[in-house]
Amino acid sequence: MERKMMKILVTAFDPFGGEKKNPAQDAVRKLPDEISGAKIVRMEIPTVFRTSTGVLEAAMRKEGPDAVLCVGQAGGSAAVRMERVAVNLKDARIPDNEGNQPEDLPIQEGGPSAYFSLLPVKAMAEAVRKKGLPAEVSYSAGTFVCNHLMYGLLHLIGTEEVFRDVIGGFLHVPYMTEQVADKKDVPSLSLDEITSALEAALETVVLELEHRDRSRLKT
Repeated sequence: MERKMMKILVTAFDPFGGEKKNPAQDAVRKLPDEISGAKIVRMEIPTVFRTSTGVLEAAMRKEGPDAVLCVGQAGGSAAVRMERVAVNLKDARIPDNEGNQPEDLPIQEGGPSAYFSLLPVKAMAEAVRKKGLPAEVSYSAGTFVCNHLMYGLLHLIGTEEVFRDVIGGFLHVPYMTEQVADKKDVPSLSLDEITSALEAALETVVLELEHRDRSRLKT
């Protein structure tokens, strides 16, 4: 029987916080349709607390991905950050794109205090560094919509039977160079560099999926 092609859903937010661009959105749009033999499906997520996870869940049910990588902007960061932990907290420093600014509220009533990424975050960071680009494992995805979406993704995987075999997680990218022209001493990467970093991270996700498949065949 012919083995079906692996599929990775890659999401990105629209611009927020007064920015005209979101490097996550632009870089995800530039990704190739296939990476290391896996089909790449792109999806835009609104930077809105109340709708972001629902949009993601609908896309997951439609596409049936093997893995999900959500991508967001971390303005001020000097490195691509592989997020390891999502916490059950929404506490917004700025309003989302619908003007919502929740404070000290749980994402999921009665849900776990935190979820850990199911992606190989250390290997992903190392793969990006091998491209000559800055990368690190991060232990805080913040408390804005990025963390909200990461928590929502991992909660879906942990509680919905249909998603039990999916692996997923989140990474943050720095500003694009063009975004910092009027910002003093703020680090950035070019759009090509951010796109290259995403490709390296996704290649590592494919390797993880292949390793998982080989392990299953042995059992």
